[in-house]
Amino acid sequence: MSMHAMKTEVSAVAIPQAAAAAPVVTMTPKRAPRAETYAKMAKETAARVVPPLIVVALLLVVWELICRRAGSSLPPPSKVFKDTRELILDPFFDNGGIDKGLFWHLSASLQRVAYGYSLAAIAGIALGTLVGQSVWAMRGLDPLFQVLRTIPPLAWLPLSLAAFRDGQPSAIFVIFITSVWPIIINTAVGIRNIPQDYRNVAAVVQLNPLEFFTKIMIPAAAPYIFTGLRIGIGLSWLAIVAAEMLIGGVGIGFFIWDAWNSSHISEIILALFYVGIIGFVLDRLIAGLGRIVTCGTAAN
Repeated sequence: MSMHAMKTEVSAVAIPQAAAAAPVVTMTPKRAPRAETYAKMAKETAARVVPPLIVVALLLVVWELICRRAGSSLPPPSKVFKDTRELILDPFFDNGGIDKGLFWHLSASLQRVAYGYSLAAIAGIALGTLVGQSVWAMRGLDPLFQVLRTIPPLAWLPLSLAAFRDGQPSAIFVIFITSVWPIIINTAVGIRNIPQDYRNVAAVVQLNPLEFFTKIMIPAAAPYIFTGLRIGIGLSWLAIVAAEMLIGGVGIGFFIWDAWNSSHISEIILALFYVGIIGFVLDRLIAGLGRIVTCGTAAN
């Protein structure tokens, strides 16, 4: 073998070895500085918070200007704050009976809503699944549901009082009967809209009814179910305020009615403010839970 060929062979062997020994350099993505990240988060938060604050401030100014005129039947915001300052600063007082702070009235109402709404969610999802899955159940129950859901919530209260003879279970029943219908209807629609491919796969892998319910039906219908749950929680909060005006006792509805009987308009306005804020928070909680369960496919 000639010297030139030997040099070529040695070079051919040495080059791959040198290449193999060379370190591999990986390019790591450059992280944005923390200041830029915080600035971006601040901008996004401001874009969501500032517009509602501006609208609220404008409404308060208009309300103040209109109601400060002589002869106005409603108090301006400044007078509402002055009249209800003690209730705002001390919502936890308890002098016995119905003489309690707003915290205890709101807590009692929320407890009733929790009981009634939980029962409505369980029954609504179960009945909605039955109606959505069975044609015979849909034909037999859907007309009945459509008739019952048009009855106003307070129309159920005298019947529930006659049946339970107590205000607490009567209020819970009114919440249940008011909020269960949108849950049933939306769940049934979601079950009926399950793609046929999902059912075919379940048949191929031979899922039993329980596995089909937990692994196919509920995940596929979850966006519809949470839409019904969001509507139901809003109706529950509306129903309890109206029902408590009639059943009495501790509760935000009775607080509003008692303030009206005492001609304390400022207290009514403060209570309505709390009712609206809590209703908004309840809706956001169900919406957030829906986004977590459905991985973002539920409606916001």
